[in-house]
Amino acid sequence: MAHFERIRDIISGPFDSEVIQQRTAAGWKMVSIEWRRELPESESPTEGAFNEDIPYGLRISDDCQRLEVDPVENKTLMLMMELLVQDFPYSSIVSDLNEKGLRMRDGRPWTRVAVFNMTPRLIEVGPRLFETEEWQKLRQKFSLARAPEL
Repeated sequence: MAHFERIRDIISGPFDSEVIQQRTAAGWKMVSIEWRRELPESESPTEGAFNEDIPYGLRISDDCQRLEVDPVENKTLMLMMELLVQDFPYSSIVSDLNEKGLRMRDGRPWTRVAVFNMTPRLIEVGPRLFETEEWQKLRQKFSLARAPEL
């Protein structure tokens, strides 16, 4: 089974075809172009229309039939959880995420408020994260760091 990696380029200025040429030369294949506009009141979704965001850490699968784990967002959640468990302040968590080049979904750097707002999602995914082999390794590292020297 083939595995794919996805990235999203956020272009805020005039479109430049150089980005496409650079990505193509690096082996990337364009799969979509996304457009966004603010809806006028007359076109606002009706009550009951689906307008929920995809939970952070998940994305729509290539076959558009299900949600699957987004590796970058999952890594971000894991790092947030690791630092919160170690009782780091939000300012340190924000610094670590941004220094590692991890960004919010909209491409902006993390802020303390944004990390705080992720708390409900961390509570929701915590049980799944805690069962992973990666978390078990981190847990062992925490135990060694806190063990008193004999």
